[in-house]
Amino acid sequence: TALSLHVVGTAFQINVWQAILTVPKGEVITYKELAERIGCANSCRAVGNALGKNPIHYLIPCHRAVKSDGSLGGYAGGIDKKELLLASER
Repeated sequence: TALSLHVVGTAFQINVWQAILTVPKGEVITYKELAERIGCANSCRAVGNALGKNPIHYLIPCHRAVKSDGSLGGYAGGIDKKELLLASER
């Protein structure tokens, strides 16, 4: 049995959310790399903003995006939760 979800967002947000879904469990991607992956290399902040508006945090793994310096960056659920989620995937 399959479950279909209809996630509502702008075309840009949906593009970002689809791209983050391709990042394997246990791995991370920088906001810059994610922006490049969707063809918007100069849109790192917009990518972060789109991830912050992710309505389904556990299904769309926005916690896998980090800053270019390797630090965690932001997370709507809080940095502590982001750390826990990343640790649980290792």
